[in-house]
Amino acid sequence: MLLFYNLSTRIYFASVRIAALFNSKAKKMIDGRKNWRKDLSLQIDSTAKYVWIHCASLGEFEQGRPLIEKIKEENPDNYKIILTFFSPSGYDVRKDYKFADIVCYLPFDTSGNAVEFVNIVKPVYAVFVKYEIWYHMLSVLHKNKIPVFLISGIFRAKQIFFKWYGKSYRKALTFFTEIFLQDAASAEILRNAGIIKTDVCGDTRTDRVISIANESYENALLNNFSAGKKCIVCGSTWPADEELIAEFINNCSDEYRFIIAPHEIHERHLKFLEGIIKSKSERLSEISKTNPDTRVIIVDSIGILSKIYRYGQLAYIGGGFGKGIHNVLEAAVYEIPVIFGPNYKKFREACDLVNKSTAFSINSSDELISIINDLYSNHEKILDIKNITNKYISASLGATQNIFNKIQLIA
Repeated sequence: MLLFYNLSTRIYFASVRIAALFNSKAKKMIDGRKNWRKDLSLQIDSTAKYVWIHCASLGEFEQGRPLIEKIKEENPDNYKIILTFFSPSGYDVRKDYKFADIVCYLPFDTSGNAVEFVNIVKPVYAVFVKYEIWYHMLSVLHKNKIPVFLISGIFRAKQIFFKWYGKSYRKALTFFTEIFLQDAASAEILRNAGIIKTDVCGDTRTDRVISIANESYENALLNNFSAGKKCIVCGSTWPADEELIAEFINNCSDEYRFIIAPHEIHERHLKFLEGIIKSKSERLSEISKTNPDTRVIIVDSIGILSKIYRYGQLAYIGGGFGKGIHNVLEAAVYEIPVIFGPNYKKFREACDLVNKSTAFSINSSDELISIINDLYSNHEKILDIKNITNKYISASLGATQNIFNKIQLIA
């Protein structure tokens, strides 16, 4: 079965190399890993003790970030942090992250790369975030008796780990010293598969979104734009989301305002978005003063979405008509109703909020229009959503401290 894992990963890595010839993201993945041994060796301080944190991309980084900052807060002089990413979308945005001493790409997962990487870094312990499970990296850490943890893990019975052909992937789970899970259902799935080194601690993202919401942030332009209006913030949207949103924008009354932060902010996509919106829209980077005729502001930069949900009375989260929705908690932390497409059932917090009737899944523009109209016409319902969401978020706090305490005892 390990042969199947090696074959599938090598095919994937080869496809990335081919894609790099014409795809900029794939090219960054390849270029970022060139000469990784030499570059990493030059950055490593041989006298320091390193904690290695690995994230797939930006979303997983936001889950790992509270733990990184807790480690730095509690042990400012004891440990240095090496932060690795698999994807350019994480590395490009966080390569200058101030709480990490080294930020780099994770080498592709071959047995040779794993041995060399671990030998260079010599981590005191390692932390992988949510879904990042690389067999050879974990195996080498395990063989060297280096504690390795998975945090904010969540599992479903249909995942490859639990298939008859997923033996190698399942074995990789046994290399973890401890798996910290978001929910009890994941613990039960792992227990049925013979994985018992688990602990249900919750999702560190909750601590992160609370921290963001409590940060001082003021954007006078967005504040003036949204004040006194029915403002809807649409985050991490894709074309399928935007076509539904545009239909609502093009037919709704003038009392509505929209802040749209698309997932892709390259020029071609921004022009597509501007083209399907008939109302006056402006890009945030190009506005110096609020125009009273502007009904849509398009956020054409990365890194502020989690902060600007505060300007909405309602949020739409993108991705639900594709592989899956983006971060619901970033919006829910502001205690506002959340709407998204049908592909949300892989995400525990989205399911929880739908079950609590504070989040709403749609399949069409008619459903989107109906839900928005219903919410804005029912003030009592909005207040109920605020109270229910507040209790849900408050009950989910503390995962970071809990995980940190347990890692300190083990590592």
